[in-house]
Amino acid sequence: MARIRVGLVGCGFVSELHMYAFRRVYGVDVEVAAVAARGDKVVAFAQHHNIPRVYRSFAELIADGELDVIDICTPPNLHAEMIVASMQSGKHVICEKPFAGYFGREGDTRPIGKHVPKALMYERVIEQMDRTRAAIERTGKLFMYAEDWIYAPAVTKTAEIIKATKDKILFMKGEESHSGSHAAHAAQWAMTGGGSLIRMGCHPLSAVLYLKQVEARARGEIIRVASVTGDVGNVTAGLKPEERTYIKANPVDVEDWGTLTATFSDGTKATVFSGDMIMGGVRNLIETYTSGGSLFANITPNTHLVSYQTSEEKLANVYITEKVDRKTGWQYVCLEEEWTRGYLQEIQDFMECAATGRQPLSDLALAYETIKVNYAGYWAAEEGRRVVL
Repeated sequence: MARIRVGLVGCGFVSELHMYAFRRVYGVDVEVAAVAARGDKVVAFAQHHNIPRVYRSFAELIADGELDVIDICTPPNLHAEMIVASMQSGKHVICEKPFAGYFGREGDTRPIGKHVPKALMYERVIEQMDRTRAAIERTGKLFMYAEDWIYAPAVTKTAEIIKATKDKILFMKGEESHSGSHAAHAAQWAMTGGGSLIRMGCHPLSAVLYLKQVEARARGEIIRVASVTGDVGNVTAGLKPEERTYIKANPVDVEDWGTLTATFSDGTKATVFSGDMIMGGVRNLIETYTSGGSLFANITPNTHLVSYQTSEEKLANVYITEKVDRKTGWQYVCLEEEWTRGYLQEIQDFMECAATGRQPLSDLALAYETIKVNYAGYWAAEEGRRVVL
């Protein structure tokens, strides 16, 4: 059995999800052998997960000659440099979403989300991604894009049906929304590269781009994104402090509401929506309308288990689902959430790729195209026009 040793960068929420998945890999002997992060939390994280080596710097981690894979679970403004440095040190890379973004340059007026033109952001992001892609390809190592939606069972079954029927996808509608990010950096463009449309919207966007390519391969066609329109806003800006009890969004220079529509070269369309002002748990949904039918991928919420309970106290230690503010009343309980949302299957695929050298389902091409379309959406929204790609 192949043995793969992983070094983890970061010890936050996403790192916990990845650790859960690493422990459940089968057919490959996987050890998370090291973790690197600033602050004291990393020590407790390593002890909790039985990780033998703790580093206080990223440079020390990638210098560890025993590691095969670096798993980057950091804020996105750190991704590009970490990806290249990790791969140049001889490691394969797993990188969380989003792949890239515009986080500001010397001379930019701050805050950049309000002052730097989105057309310029698009241009610079494409330049950066081109450089990063070239550097990745020169290393000969694997780049694995941690987009869990591609691996969610509802999406993989949708893909299976599209492959089997070879039907034309006419329209897709995808959404990820909730009541706002718990991360402080989510409010600032310089840290996240945008607001809800990239922080959450990149998930359904990657999924619709992936499904359209599944269709293209099944039908022997070449299909690309031809143009993008978009709209963004701050719908929570007028809320009084007492009205923010359950809404966590409090943007500095990013949107809390966003939508984009991609028109493909075959004339079909896909619309993606994301918002930080929707309560009741995370909405992860894709609707696919084809020439032969309709497919509704309800990742979350779903009806695997619907609960009505009256005692909050009795449920104190019971997990319901992410981003719900109570456990009583009617609730959509998410069973095996890491499986339902694709985290287990994602890490399984990545570890098999590291062991065999094959390319992952969620790859560099998908990562690149997602960010390209995402930033075209920002550009289109700011200028109130269609951006032709």
